[in-house]
Amino acid sequence: MTFSNRWKDLPDYIIGITKEIWEDRGIATLHEYYAPDIVVRSPASVVIGNQSVIGATMATLAEFPDRTLLGEDVIWSGEGSETGCLSSHRLLSTATHAGDGVYGAATNKRLTYRIMADCHVRGIAIDDEWLIRDQGAIVRQLGWTPEAYAADLIEREGGRTAAVRPLTPESDRAGPYQGRGNDNAWGGKLAELLTRIMGADLRAIPEVYDRAAQLEYPGGVTAHGPGSADGFWMKLRAAFPDAEFRIDHVIGREDPMMPPRAAVRWSLWGKHSGWGGFGVPSGAMVYVMGITHAELGPWGLRREWTVYDETAIWKQIHLGAP
Repeated sequence: MTFSNRWKDLPDYIIGITKEIWEDRGIATLHEYYAPDIVVRSPASVVIGNQSVIGATMATLAEFPDRTLLGEDVIWSGEGSETGCLSSHRLLSTATHAGDGVYGAATNKRLTYRIMADCHVRGIAIDDEWLIRDQGAIVRQLGWTPEAYAADLIEREGGRTAAVRPLTPESDRAGPYQGRGNDNAWGGKLAELLTRIMGADLRAIPEVYDRAAQLEYPGGVTAHGPGSADGFWMKLRAAFPDAEFRIDHVIGREDPMMPPRAAVRWSLWGKHSGWGGFGVPSGAMVYVMGITHAELGPWGLRREWTVYDETAIWKQIHLGAP
């Protein structure tokens, strides 16, 4: 059976099963929708197997019982492929911190934050996933800074020697999906833009961004225009000036009733050696996994959504600093 037998297309499948699992409490369906040996990578860790995913899902719902996941877009590739499809899914989540858990004692605070997930789908099962929550937005709404939350989490996990290590290329696990996306020109444009920015060619920003571009950045930040984009990307690259930048996956799409869109998963791996958005240079080795979605229009890039996990970055800095 393929998803087309029960859902009209891949976006319908992705959005539908997300609601079924989380909001309709169909957690047991993860035995059907997630492969037994699925590899789920988040900046915080790597989880293997759907039983571990089920446990993590129940823990999240115990802490945030009214959580909603509103599908904003699914940018996908692999139509007609015998090896499956890759969806890059963007969600806006709302939740009340009503239970004790990884974020501490219940505060009853209402949260709004984004999530992006790249999922490889074969038949009706996801067997490979890259998942990023805007942890910076979550912890700030709970009264923490990402830096302080990461330090507290390390202590709650038993200190520097016992703490769970965030994802790095060294701890990553290979999964079944080996694709790199598609060759649509819009995906290529976004990949080229990010490559130029990370290569210190900041001229790309005023050349490519619409002057009225709407920007959604980590920490729940909404900003507008090329100047704000310059500030965001400059602070990230300045903190890791010598880190290796990689484009890991690229999708571009043109669909009816939608502007041209692109999804790029990218990464930085190197030392925290510069003054930027992460405080005093520590020399710690840091891995940043990011996903960027963009909509393009007649005057350039008109909307951008980028997410990475600030708390995982700070955790690596705390753990790796002398």
